[in-house]
Amino acid sequence: MNKGHQAQTTEPSVPTPSTQTRTKKWLTVREMTVFSMLGAILFCSKLLMEWAPNIHFIAMFLITFTRVYRKKALIPLYVFVVLTGVYAGFNVWWMPYLYIWLPIWGLAMLIPHRTPKWLAVPLYMLIGGLHGVCYGILYAPAQALFFKMDLPTTLAWIVAGAPFDLLHAAGNLAACTLVLPLSTLLMRLEKQARGGKL
Repeated sequence: MNKGHQAQTTEPSVPTPSTQTRTKKWLTVREMTVFSMLGAILFCSKLLMEWAPNIHFIAMFLITFTRVYRKKALIPLYVFVVLTGVYAGFNVWWMPYLYIWLPIWGLAMLIPHRTPKWLAVPLYMLIGGLHGVCYGILYAPAQALFFKMDLPTTLAWIVAGAPFDLLHAAGNLAACTLVLPLSTLLMRLEKQARGGKL
């Protein structure tokens, strides 16, 4: 062996805290479990309200989840959408479910956490009410596409469903009064689960 060259050994690199932070998973096992349960709550709440025409708690729960989990609230939403398709069939009526709830999530994302309670409650009610009123309008493009409806027929279909949309809006207005207390409770439970102080 040439004495002019000595063998070099390299020590294995130890991950630093900053490296560990960068490689942190976007979803933990706990979050996946919680979001699956929340999606199941959405699904079961919809089934329980099938007896009432166009009245359910989807808007209320979705705004609540968005206030607590922000962009991750889309996960329980689409768990609900998939469960609905599995239960009732992935038919043409189900296709609008892929997009029809997104306006609720998007509008709720625009409301900051620090919004005063006196303003937050009517804003949440407004989001729910607007979605109820516009439900038929949001559903109409898919209806027209799949059933080859022209514009006059589509407009007539929207008008025919308007009374049910108004009922939907009234139900959402009432249900969304619960967003603030439910989201406050959920935030408190999240803080407890993560070892924080109440």
